[in-house]
Amino acid sequence: MKNVAIIMGGYSSEYKISLTSGNVVFNNINRAKFNPYRIHIFKEKWVYVDENDAEFPVDKNDFSVTVNGTKINFDVVFNAIHGTPGEDGLMQAYFELLNIPQTSCDYYQAALTFNKRDMLSVLKPYGIKTAESYYLNLGDEINVDSILAKVGLPCFVKPNKSGSSFGISKVKTKEEFLPAIENAYKEDDEIIIESFLDGTEVSVGVINYKGNVTVLPITEIVSENDFFDYEAKYLGKSKEITPARISDELKVKIETVAKRAYEVLKMKGFSRSEFIIVNDEPHMLEMNTIPGLTTESILPQQAREAGISLPELFENAIELALKK
Repeated sequence: MKNVAIIMGGYSSEYKISLTSGNVVFNNINRAKFNPYRIHIFKEKWVYVDENDAEFPVDKNDFSVTVNGTKINFDVVFNAIHGTPGEDGLMQAYFELLNIPQTSCDYYQAALTFNKRDMLSVLKPYGIKTAESYYLNLGDEINVDSILAKVGLPCFVKPNKSGSSFGISKVKTKEEFLPAIENAYKEDDEIIIESFLDGTEVSVGVINYKGNVTVLPITEIVSENDFFDYEAKYLGKSKEITPARISDELKVKIETVAKRAYEVLKMKGFSRSEFIIVNDEPHMLEMNTIPGLTTESILPQQAREAGISLPELFENAIELALKK
């Protein structure tokens, strides 16, 4: 029986969603094969939380816990932290140093994909299309006219390193631009400003399943709001249609691009990439390496459509991590 630490929580605005994801993993792990442990990772504490919600501190020297005088070491870590420190490479590097296998991609890939600007720059030479963009760092001079001359209106102002659509604004007028920048800087000190792509939004899960890079059924996103924001993602203000209502030819094109991005970046574990289809061409927005894992999240929906249950999805991730 392998001891599995399911890490959840984190230091970002996404910690509540991460706790939900982590508990879904905890409740769907095959207990005939694994002993699952819920580990809450917060800035103020790292603790093991037992079935009675009693907390036991984690020894950061070797990532162990001691319960009633018995020391517990972990054979593998299931990473369910959205945002920092689970999705940006920090936890991956920590576990690499401790020689503990974990289910997500390696630390460099996590850091790269968490930085939208850097990831899109790496993928562009491989023919992967993106929106027109402009970059700002906190303290940079803001020349509104020159920025809008490049990206046009409407446009999107996004924190460079955050998830769950926190800090994102769709800007329709010049007057809305500076407030949108202030809003994005609340989440990150780097900003990416992108031209509006008028097309169909799709989300594409790519995983390693039983040793093969597998593109899951594509999900079409139809948001009731202006874009796929926090409300649309988590408060029911969108329709997520799996499989997407697209032609077979377009489906193959998107699958090819999503798989190419996964392989070019030497990804492992789960990934979920977002694309806007404009004139039958997929334009990449971002890649999530710790996507939501609740029962209603997009990647589990896609796995279900592919005939993969949550216990199978999670067991596969753990088994692959143990083989690394």
